[in-house]
Amino acid sequence: MPYAENSSLFWMGGRLATDLVEVSDDPKCLEDGGFWAVSTTFENKFTAAKFKTVQPAPFPTITWSPLSDKWQSSLDRNEYIRYVESIRSSIELGWVYQVNACRRLSHADDGQSLRGLFSEILKNNPAPWASYLEIPGVMIASASPELFLSRNKTIVKTSPIKGTQPLNAEDFGSKDKAENVMIVDLMRNDLGRICKSGTVEVPRLLSSEEHPGLQHLVSDVQGELLDDISWSEIFAALSPPGSVSGAPKSSAVQVIAENEINRGPYCGALGWVEGEKAELSVAIRTFWKDTHINFGTGAGITWSSDSAAEWEETQLKARRLISIAGGEL
Repeated sequence: MPYAENSSLFWMGGRLATDLVEVSDDPKCLEDGGFWAVSTTFENKFTAAKFKTVQPAPFPTITWSPLSDKWQSSLDRNEYIRYVESIRSSIELGWVYQVNACRRLSHADDGQSLRGLFSEILKNNPAPWASYLEIPGVMIASASPELFLSRNKTIVKTSPIKGTQPLNAEDFGSKDKAENVMIVDLMRNDLGRICKSGTVEVPRLLSSEEHPGLQHLVSDVQGELLDDISWSEIFAALSPPGSVSGAPKSSAVQVIAENEINRGPYCGALGWVEGEKAELSVAIRTFWKDTHINFGTGAGITWSSDSAAEWEETQLKARRLISIAGGEL
């Protein structure tokens, strides 16, 4: 194995970054043109790690011993259903239109590096934005299917996911389609804050994509950045990601803060920035370590939501990856 198990590294899309130079909590650091791995929390805590060496390389795999204990949920089934019903009441009052309601699954930390788990994820649940970040105090293994932001010079794109169902299910229903369009409108508004007037467009709307064990409803929103805009302004305008907050975003974030524990890296952004290029995912389908091994799962709630069905959607989203990690869901 070419890299020590406790060494800092970042991997995404076949690019391996090693030789950690510095860590910063200020988005202004991204303006130096270097290669930075970036992780933000849902609560907008920013962390960036600058690496000296970046090269095409496979992920440096290690073995993973499956977990065995039961995962504990921050909200049990009844509590989650009450949360969904409280959101529907807020929608009825006109306070909010859609909220992404999440819960955290936690398992005792058995001392293993998540590098082993990510190795298994790459084999058994390949995802377009799969990424791994390990620096002092941070360990994140993500199998994200969702693009938060790509940048190529002045052109930026986001691809929100709204709508999830098992493979081979029938066409997405009206609830999923309406929810997707609602979030597309939110992302058009967010991009409109950082893009030139008239350049924000939706080149793809309500496209069905197949992912490991699931189908997702995906749209693309893109635009041309304002002249001389900074990375600090970009993150301020777009965070937290609209697809995992709700609409209006400010009201949805307030509802989330009143009903959930901090999401941390889950539902933040994860990826890399290098000058005027970037690829950042929405950190869903993501494991991370603090005092426990954690995994987040959630569902988008609208007025037409069935609370029991939304609980089952959170189970569906978690089931495949938890089966890879081990332990009882």
